Amino acid sequence: MISVVILGTGNVAKHLFDVFWDIEEINVLQVLGRKKKKLAYFKEKVATSTDFSNIDNADIFLIAVSDDAVAEVAQFLNGKKGLVAHTSGGVPIAALGNESRKGVFYPLQSFSEGKPINLKKVPICIEAENKVDLKLLQELAQLVSLQVHEISSDQRKSIHLAAVFANNFTNHLFTIASEICTDNDLPFSILTPLIKETVEKLKYLAPIEAQTGPAIRSDVKTMESHINQLKNKNYQDIYSMLSKSIKEKHGQKL
Repeated sequence: MISVVILGTGNVAKHLFDVFWDIEEINVLQVLGRKKKKLAYFKEKVATSTDFSNIDNADIFLIAVSDDAVAEVAQFLNGKKGLVAHTSGGVPIAALGNESRKGVFYPLQSFSEGKPINLKKVPICIEAENKVDLKLLQELAQLVSLQVHEISSDQRKSIHLAAVFANNFTNHLFTIASEICTDNDLPFSILTPLIKETVEKLKYLAPIEAQTGPAIRSDVKTMESHINQLKNKNYQDIYSMLSKSIKEKHGQKL
């Protein structure tokens, strides 16, 4: 059995806790956070604490906090015998300091409150400084996911950047699309089949092969009409910038 202490109370911590709790081979001993209110989610099942100077011993200490807090939280684990691992996509393993065993346990997924995720389908990216610690992270990851990848800090930094484009920026475009629909008395759900087909095509085509739309067709008249419909200057700039990028990627200039 692998014993785990979770440091953090955000969406990643909650999702991992929920998955770990249902796996017999994982024993979550304690959850730590700065605010009692956020610890309420865990306290009915496991010991909780706001006291980072009194952390239980465990095989793995999983730091699931914001990127800029990882190094600070890691300092509370100096001298612990267990493996200290963070869950961030953009923080190097070196941020965990030099006084503990270090690792990374990064679930490559977007976690939102109230939306359950099947972690079995989520890639878990792991990293450690030696084979023993890497094996321990592999054991933990394989208990929760069917996709486990050993990658370096530089590779993880790159995949995190790619994920921002693929997920965060895309979701912002969905937000803009939703506003356009709302402003014109249309339900955003009318776009759902299109969105699903766009993603489904990526199973068979490379993204560059799946590109469609007025920019790739050099349909200047339609693009000008779209820009004129947009009253928000930022949205106009986004439309123009993305159209220009599509044209240049496909070998044509606007």
